[in-house]
Amino acid sequence: PHLAALVLARGGSKGIPLKNIKLLAGVPLIGWVLRAAIDAGVFHSIWVSTDHDEIEKVAKQFGAQVHRRSPEVSQDSSTSLEAITEFLNHHHEVDIVGNIQATSPCLHPSDLIKVADLIQKEGFDSVFSVVRRHQFRWSEVKKGENKMTEPQNLNPAKRYRRQDWPGELYENGSFYFAKRHLIEKGYLQGGKMAYYEMRAEHSVDIDIDIDWPIAEQRVLSFGYFGKEPLKEVKLLVCSIDGCLTNGRIYVTEDHKEMVSYDYRDIVGIDLLKKRGIQVRLISDRDCSKTLSAMQLGCVAKANATNKLQVLKDWQEDMGLSWKEVAYLGNEESDVECLKQAGMSGVPADACAAAQKAAGYICKSRGGCGAVREFAEHIFLLLEKVNSARKQ
Repeated sequence: PHLAALVLARGGSKGIPLKNIKLLAGVPLIGWVLRAAIDAGVFHSIWVSTDHDEIEKVAKQFGAQVHRRSPEVSQDSSTSLEAITEFLNHHHEVDIVGNIQATSPCLHPSDLIKVADLIQKEGFDSVFSVVRRHQFRWSEVKKGENKMTEPQNLNPAKRYRRQDWPGELYENGSFYFAKRHLIEKGYLQGGKMAYYEMRAEHSVDIDIDIDWPIAEQRVLSFGYFGKEPLKEVKLLVCSIDGCLTNGRIYVTEDHKEMVSYDYRDIVGIDLLKKRGIQVRLISDRDCSKTLSAMQLGCVAKANATNKLQVLKDWQEDMGLSWKEVAYLGNEESDVECLKQAGMSGVPADACAAAQKAAGYICKSRGGCGAVREFAEHIFLLLEKVNSARKQ
C-alpha cells in the first residue's frame, strides 16, 4: 500500500503570520517534521498541502512534494479532514495518509517508523499520537450557576502521588494515520484503532507566540538533528564578506578600501577560541590588508578561488571528521562548503542558494551579529552533545 506523509501548511495564521516557515532554532518550523519524515524512510511520498508560494518554496527545499490546495479548503473555518480529502481526490495512488502536524518540531523518525508498522504490519486502520499527563481534572462551574465543582479523576481525600498514578492519555496532535477508506467516510480515527504514546519531551506543539522561545529550547534539547549523531565542533570556518562584514566595501579618495564589522562578532570569535574551537576565515577576494587591520589572530585564506578545496585541506590537516567542522557562509561560492560541513549556517540576508544548503539560518544579518549568533548556536548544540555523553 502507498503510504504518504502529508503536512498541512496553510499560509493564513491568526496567531503567528506564516508560522509554518518561521525560523525555530535556525530551521523553518515545517523543516523539523519534514526532516523526520524523510529520514524515517517508510513513506512512498512526502507532501505538503499549502496555498502559499513561500511555504511551497521551503517545502521543496526540504525535499517534499507540494499539493496546491484550493481556496475552498484554505479558509479559517476549513478542517484538516477537508484538506486531506481534497488531497486524496487528486492522488488516487495513495492508500494510507500519515497526517503530520507542522507545529510538532520534536517529532523523531523512530516514532513514525513504529506507527507505520502498526498500520502496515499489524493491520490497524488508524493510529494517532498521544502523550501521558498527570493532571487532575475538575468539573467546570459556569458563572451564575449555584453549584460546586466536582473532582473528575481523583479522590481529594486520597490524592495520588505522581509516582503512584499512571496518569491519563491525551491526544497531542503530532500525527494521525488513517487508511483511505476511513477518510472517504469522513473519519480520521475509526475502524481498528490504536494510539501511539510519544515521550512527553517530544510532545511540543506551537500554538501561540509565547510558546516560541520555550519551543526553541525544547528543540535544541530534544529535537531530531539528522541520522548521524552530533559531534563536538572543533573548527569554525567563516566567510569574511557578508558574514563577518556586511559585504559593503567603502573606497576612499586615495583608493583605499574600508569595511565595517560588529564588535559582538569579535566577542563571539573570542568565546569560540576560549572553548577550544579554532576559527579560520576565508574570502574569494584579496582582503589581506583588511584582515591585517582587524587583528583577529585567526588563520585566514584570501583569494580562495575554490573554497571547498581550502576547507578540505584544513579539515585534513587538523585530522577532523566533517561532523567536527562548522561553516558560516552567505554566497553561492559557499554552497558546497555548507553542504559538506557537519554544522552549517548563514546570515539572515544570505542568498537563496546558501539558505537552502544551510542547516541554520541566523536571525541576524551579515556584519550585524551573525557570527556571535552562530557561535551561541554551536554552544547550545555542544551542550546537547555533552548531555548525550553523560546519558
